[in-house]
Amino acid sequence: MVLRPFDETGVERDEAGIKRYVDLPDSVVAMLRASVHRDPDAEAVVEVDGPRLTYRQLWDGAARVAGGLRAGGVERGDRVAIRLGNGVDWVLGFLGALMAGGVAVPVNIRFTDDEARYVIEDSGSRLVLAPGRPLPQGEPYVEEGLRRDELAAIFYTSGTTGFPKGAMTSHENFLTNIENARRVVGLPREDPTLRNLISVPLFHVTGCNSQLLPTLQCGAAAVIMPTFEVGRFLRVIPEERIAIVTTVPAIFWLAINQAEFPRIDVSGVRYTTYGGAPIAPDLVQAIQRSFPEARVGNGFGLSETSSISTFLPHEYASTHADSVGFPAPVVDLDLADADPETGVGELLIRGAQVVQGYWNKPEATVQAFTDGWLHSGDLARIDDDGFVYIVDRAKDMINRGGENVYCVEVENVLAAAPGVFEVAVVGVPDQMMGEKVGAVVVPQPGIDFDVDEFLGFVRTRLADFKAPQYVVVRSAALPRNPGGKVLKPVLRTETEWGSPLR
Repeated sequence: MVLRPFDETGVERDEAGIKRYVDLPDSVVAMLRASVHRDPDAEAVVEVDGPRLTYRQLWDGAARVAGGLRAGGVERGDRVAIRLGNGVDWVLGFLGALMAGGVAVPVNIRFTDDEARYVIEDSGSRLVLAPGRPLPQGEPYVEEGLRRDELAAIFYTSGTTGFPKGAMTSHENFLTNIENARRVVGLPREDPTLRNLISVPLFHVTGCNSQLLPTLQCGAAAVIMPTFEVGRFLRVIPEERIAIVTTVPAIFWLAINQAEFPRIDVSGVRYTTYGGAPIAPDLVQAIQRSFPEARVGNGFGLSETSSISTFLPHEYASTHADSVGFPAPVVDLDLADADPETGVGELLIRGAQVVQGYWNKPEATVQAFTDGWLHSGDLARIDDDGFVYIVDRAKDMINRGGENVYCVEVENVLAAAPGVFEVAVVGVPDQMMGEKVGAVVVPQPGIDFDVDEFLGFVRTRLADFKAPQYVVVRSAALPRNPGGKVLKPVLRTETEWGSPLR
């Protein structure tokens, strides 16, 4: 019997068979307005060791940013790039872009200038909100009549061709994910005491879509860390009366292994959720022991699904720790080309949370989005009870502590480094991060290959999380199949990685 652990009331299928919530607000702006009207003096956004805003101050500040954007030439549908770090300004910039009628384009702040320039230029952003510049200010402005089907944001996700792809996220996508998050985690619809600690980047869909926006929907406070430091992370929990802690497994592992952790009062934490990377069953149990008052859960999703697709709720967290749970209430799942013996196939995802396609990339959109179904690129199986298990990745990708690193993108840069004859990039298992980036390099014949020079070249051209942390130099050619493709399973087996470089 297929288990259905989530509330599915108020869900209907449209004419195309897509499940939708029937009572969503008209837009993210309308959602925020409702929270402001409900309790304007409640605390809305807190920057750790920085400014604090009530809902009234948040609305007024974002409206002034919207007015400044309009004065700067931003019109309905224009893109606004946000190249800011975590904090109050990021939130004001994001909401201000939407209130101006624009389309927010969050930019990974760990990108190099060249990588960020590609995102800004590809999106056609009219303005860029960047560090060192004050946010635009103008007469308060709020664009009226925004519709659920209008484009609201573009989240760029790494592409296997070496160029990021922009996932076109509508207001309905955002609102659907907010409701998905509330139902799968079991959050109340309105509760100002649910103070949510956001330590992951806001430019990720986890930080923005599944933490910031659901917190604002229920009138609670988003407590945002500008930079992550584990000691400060732990101390913030009692200082700010944190009720929700969501992060990648690596951070939970790091936090609960700190010497000071037993002295931290975590009794107010009611929810601990994780995702973004594989998690070991013993780590799940350690999280349960460390946060005894909290419900735990494991979420799985993609930028292309506006974040949450499946969720493993508290009741099954310890017994099915290797599963990513069940589909969210509006999500349909299927498997393409499933193996008749193992049941493993490519995971297909359908629902109102699936984005509108890739910005400016029609061919990639056609390949990934077919008849309403997203081809996830993840290989999965679904058992008779409905539990979903991600067993491998069809895409050539490394998951480094929740950061997606595509091997082809890294290989394209490494191949251009001085002295490189051929190179392959693979994931190296790591207890804390899940995986780290490993590179196997075959130098050009007859040269004295300098690993430090090689890494110096790479680190000026790639974000730090993409740079190899393991480098193995070999004289033999890389193993390949008759078609010339590198046999990475063979390479993983025969390579001794030694110690990481950093």
